[in-house]
Amino acid sequence: MSILKVARMGHPVLRRRTPPLDPADIGSPAVQQLIDDLFETMNEYAGIGLAAPQVHQSLRLFVAGVDDPDGGLPPVVMINPEIEPLGLAEEEDWEGCLSIPDIRGRVPRAVEIRVRCLDRHGSPQRLTASGFAARVIQHEADHLDGVLFLDRMSAFDSLTFLTEYDRYWHKDEQSGA
Repeated sequence: MSILKVARMGHPVLRRRTPPLDPADIGSPAVQQLIDDLFETMNEYAGIGLAAPQVHQSLRLFVAGVDDPDGGLPPVVMINPEIEPLGLAEEEDWEGCLSIPDIRGRVPRAVEIRVRCLDRHGSPQRLTASGFAARVIQHEADHLDGVLFLDRMSAFDSLTFLTEYDRYWHKDEQSGA
């Protein structure tokens, strides 16, 4: 396995819509290696999700794993995901991105979603996700369409560097203020 170079905001690969991955290619050594490398890279940088375009690969797949009391998600591979919001409820919350290091912003997302995708073996999967897990899935799926979290922000007054987020915003959320 390898730690891959993460594309940063401004690189054209992050703005391209990825084509569907041919199910016949999923079992190939190259795709399986990429999946392993995505997990290793995500973990190396303490991420909770990483999409193929973020490592310069225009393939319609991402990995994610969230250990969170507000909607955890075991390590998962999603290939050719199709996401459907369940209801109209949205919630705005903080997001960051390995391709936009040290920046945070508040992004509105569907609270609950249904996902259809293929797993790393090419088997069809259907799942529902809510809370933080739903947010992570939507964020990573956006990368497959060339969309960054900044594009989803409804206002930029919350856009902040990580150090200022930790200093001024994160402590308020922990105290309930």
